[in-house]
Amino acid sequence: MSFNTPAGTRGARVPSGWAFRWLNKLMARRIRRKGGTFMGFNALVLTTVGAKSGLERTTPVGWFPGKDGSWLIVASAAGAAGNPSWYYNLAANPDKVQIEVDGRKTAVVAEQLLGVERADAWQQIIAAAPRFGQYQVKTDRELPIIRLVPRSTQESA
Repeated sequence: MSFNTPAGTRGARVPSGWAFRWLNKLMARRIRRKGGTFMGFNALVLTTVGAKSGLERTTPVGWFPGKDGSWLIVASAAGAAGNPSWYYNLAANPDKVQIEVDGRKTAVVAEQLLGVERADAWQQIIAAAPRFGQYQVKTDRELPIIRLVPRSTQESA
């Protein structure tokens, strides 16, 4: 499945700056050490390969359970007009992704949900975390939903 969500024309500012990077590092360290939740929902540490730099990039993100042991994440950027950087990293390198959940590292493959699959997942997500519905209202881009599938499962399919 392709990553094809363009940036929007309206929305909140994309979170950035030294304070945001510092907070991301702090939260990633907390998630690695204690696991659990971040801002009220399950959290994981997402490691991608930079689309331009080729360097590993790490960020904490909220996740929701997907089918067959997968993880669903939303590229919301808190309702910003632009997609978060990690979305473009996943688009460039969907098979070079790793997550850390509950103290375990897992190699995964990223795929963007589209159509009915996305609609079903969106309903599940906003029922569990209404905040994402508020993010969608802030922007005119459709918030991408990404499914992370364990690489060994993906390779055997």
